[in-house]
Amino acid sequence: MRLERAVDAYLRHISIERGLSEHTVAAYRRDLAGYVDWLADRGVDDIEGVTTQLVSDFTAEQAAADPPPAATSIARLQSSIRGLHRFLTREGVAAEDPTGRLRPPKTPLRLPKALSIGDVERLLDGAGPAPADAAPGDLIGVRDRALLELLYATGGRVSEIVQLDVDDLSHGDVLRVRGKGAKERMVPVGSYARAAVDAYLTRARPELSRRGRATPRAFLGARGAPLSRQSAWLVIQQAAERAGLTAHVSPHTLRHSFATHLLQGGADVRVVQELLGHASVATTQIYTHVTVDALRDVYLTSHPRAR
Repeated sequence: MRLERAVDAYLRHISIERGLSEHTVAAYRRDLAGYVDWLADRGVDDIEGVTTQLVSDFTAEQAAADPPPAATSIARLQSSIRGLHRFLTREGVAAEDPTGRLRPPKTPLRLPKALSIGDVERLLDGAGPAPADAAPGDLIGVRDRALLELLYATGGRVSEIVQLDVDDLSHGDVLRVRGKGAKERMVPVGSYARAAVDAYLTRARPELSRRGRATPRAFLGARGAPLSRQSAWLVIQQAAERAGLTAHVSPHTLRHSFATHLLQGGADVRVVQELLGHASVATTQIYTHVTVDALRDVYLTSHPRAR
């Protein structure tokens, strides 16, 4: 099979059968396009012509680029290539997997940056007024407050929250979230977020909906169209500016804060794994390093013989 056809088949597989997001599929497409072009320059345009040495040479050349890419970028590139060849071997298209002995680069442990509880409250206030204080015509403020309250209350990815339908918010104190790979999970919603969402659905969304075409999406823009990931990111940036937060704040910052605050409050890491929708507890355990660091700081400042 020619490489272009093989890549197309693999991308259809991860998009349709595995249900990966458009963003993830687009990243794989970019990685594999560069890989196929590099092989073509060396006279290889068929799957059977790909060898372990060629794969190794390609990744080594990418890692030696100037300026050098981050280790995480090389790891993702290797993941794209490995996924392609494993798929082709599993489907019987290729006799052997040339990436079997490929070793990913070691990536440094980067601890997620979480806001303090006080900073989260300031951020929420910067997004919009609490439901009881909202002015009748402040549609966007009511929406933005509901959006940020929900992000922090559930630890949801911004892509998961902006894709919610109104029906997903109709389960009382739990939220149905569709995560990576189209996997659904039920996440509890606290009283503050519930009140903010209810205020948005009753006071703001009906008017926003009248401004655009009918859509089941819960969160709408000023013209009635579904709110995009980019618009949600901008909402958070503007809220952070109004709150006077100097640290970089992104949608994922609220997800990190959600997990960190739960663990600091005594939640079991397995419970946090389920709430975040992580496939492996190893992904969640990075947050335990954050809480251990916090414990160490308290110990050093509080124990009379710690220093």
